[in-house]
Amino acid sequence: MEGESRIKNDTPVPDGGDQSPLASRRAGLGRLTAAPLDLLVIGGGITGAGIARDAAMRGLSVALVEQRDLASGTSSRSSRLVHGGLRYLEQGQLRLVFEAARERRILLETASHLVWPLEFIFPVHAGDRLPLWKVAAGVRLYDLLALFRGRRHRMLGRRRTLDAEPMLRERGLRGAASYFDAQCDDARLVITTARAAIQYGAMVANYMPVRRLVTRDNRVAGAEVQDLITGIRGTIEAAVVINATGPWTDSVRRMEDPAARPLLRTTRGVHIVVRRDRIGHRLGVAFFSPIDGRVMFVLPWGELSYIGTTDTDTSEPPEAAGTDANDMVYLLRSANALFPGAHLTADDVIATWSGLRPLVRDDADAASGNSREHAIVEGPAGMLTVAGGKLTTYRAMAAEVVDRAIAALPARRRGGWPPESGTAGETLPGSETSDLSAFGERAFAIGLSTDTVAHLLRHYGTESAGILNLGMANRSLFQRIHPGHPAIAAEVIHATRRELARTVEDVLMRRIHLYYELADHGRAAASRVARLLGGELGWDAERIADEATRYRNMIASVPRPVPAAATTTTEPEISPP
Repeated sequence: MEGESRIKNDTPVPDGGDQSPLASRRAGLGRLTAAPLDLLVIGGGITGAGIARDAAMRGLSVALVEQRDLASGTSSRSSRLVHGGLRYLEQGQLRLVFEAARERRILLETASHLVWPLEFIFPVHAGDRLPLWKVAAGVRLYDLLALFRGRRHRMLGRRRTLDAEPMLRERGLRGAASYFDAQCDDARLVITTARAAIQYGAMVANYMPVRRLVTRDNRVAGAEVQDLITGIRGTIEAAVVINATGPWTDSVRRMEDPAARPLLRTTRGVHIVVRRDRIGHRLGVAFFSPIDGRVMFVLPWGELSYIGTTDTDTSEPPEAAGTDANDMVYLLRSANALFPGAHLTADDVIATWSGLRPLVRDDADAASGNSREHAIVEGPAGMLTVAGGKLTTYRAMAAEVVDRAIAALPARRRGGWPPESGTAGETLPGSETSDLSAFGERAFAIGLSTDTVAHLLRHYGTESAGILNLGMANRSLFQRIHPGHPAIAAEVIHATRRELARTVEDVLMRRIHLYYELADHGRAAASRVARLLGGELGWDAERIADEATRYRNMIASVPRPVPAAATTTTEPEISPP
C-alpha cells in the first residue's frame, strides 16, 4: 500500500527497545506475556482500537497488537469523513444510515478536535443519474434519520448554487442540495482511541505481528507474536482472541482454519491531493461522476483539497495496493468536468493515498453496491472475527464485539462486567471541555505563529498545552521541523512519548501528515525528526542516519502514476453517460 512501512516482518525496527521509561506507553513482550488476559485484539486500525477501549472501560484485561504502526492500513486511507452515508439511502440501507447519523453526533461531541462539521453542496446537472427532486427527497430523509438534530438541509436554485460555489460548471446546472456531515482526521482518531484504551488499562503494541495462533483443547487460547523492535517472540494467552485486521481478515482467519472460505470482498479506494486554489471551491462538494455516475467528493483540507474516491474490485494484497494511472485519470477527469476552470493535470497532484475497503461479501454486481454493514463471525476454534463496517460506526461496532466477547468468556469470568458500553459518553483525550482561548494567548505571547497555533489545536485539542510545556522546557522545540509546514519539533517528542511513534514514517505520515501535505512529502524534515526520535529512544548516530534514509527511500520507492499524454485532463467537460 502506498506509503506503507518498508520494514520487513522479520527485521527489527530501528528502536532503542522498551528500556526507556519514555517508551512505556508501548507495551513490551514482558508485560504482554506476564499473565493470561481476557481479550487479545489483533489489528491496530479504528475497529481494533475501539474494541480495546470499550473492553478496557468495562474492566476487562485486554491487549491490542498491530503488525505495523497504528492506523497504517485502511484506517489512515479513508475519505476522512464521519457521515451518515447519503448515498446509502439509494441502496435502501436505512438502518445503516440511522446508526451512522447517531454515531456522527456522538463523535462530534466526544472527539470534537478530530471530528468537525462540514457543509456540503450537492449540485445536480441535466443528465445526472438522479434528478434534483430525488436528491431533495434524499436529503430530507437524511435529516429525518438524523432525528432532525444539527443543521438541516436547504435546497438551492441555480443562482444560489453558483453564489455558494462560483467555479461549478454552469451549463446544465439545475440547482443543489446543501447539507451537513462531518470531516475527521482518520489516523489521529485511531491513535487517540488507542491512547484512551491505554488510559483505562489496555496494553497496546505496534510493530508486533502475530506469527501463529495458539490453541488449547481445540480452542484458540492466544497468539505467538514477534516484537519487531527487539526481534524476540513470545506467547500472549487470552480467553478470547478477536480478529479486527481489516483487509487482512481472511489471512488471520486461515491461521485458525486453513480451509476458511473468504469473508471479504475488497475494493480499492484512491484519493488525490491538489492545491485548493487550483479548484477554487469553498465547501465540501458531493457530485455524480460524469464517467460512471458514482457519488464522489471534492473536500477541503486547509489550503489543500482531496478528490475521491474510486471503488474498484481488487484481489491485490493489502500491502501492495496503490494508485495507478487509470485511478488518477478517473479522479482528475471527474473533477475537471465539475470545475471546468481548474484544468487539473497529473502535474497538480501533490500526493495520493490508496486503501482497501474490507467489505463483507454479498451478491452485489458492482463494487460500490456492497454493503458497508459489518459481520461478527465465530470461527471453529472460537476466534471472533469482525469484518466490514464504516469508520463512522466503529464505536457501535466495537461495543457489539465486546458484548460477544464477554458472552464467550469462560463461565468463571463472565459475571460482573458492565452490561453496556460506556464509550458514548466519554470524551477522547484532547476533546475535554476547556477554554482554549487561554492557550492561544499563551502561544502567541511565546511567539508561535497563527498557523502553528491553529495546527496544534486541530491536531491535539486541549493536549496542545502539554506540547507547549515541552517547548517551554526546551525552546528549540518551538522551531518548525519543515520550512513549509506549521508543525514544530515538540510534536515529535509528544508523538514518541504519548502516541507510540517509533519511526520517521510514523511521525510524518500518520501523526503530523507532512507526507500528504507537502510536495516533498516531508523529505526535508526527515533528518531532524530522526534526531528527535533518536534522542528519546536511545539511538546512536548510525541508527539516526539509517532511519532518516529509510524514510527518504520510502518516498522514492513509491511509484508515481503518470497518465499518458493522450489521457491528460484539460478538457473542460465530459458528456454525462
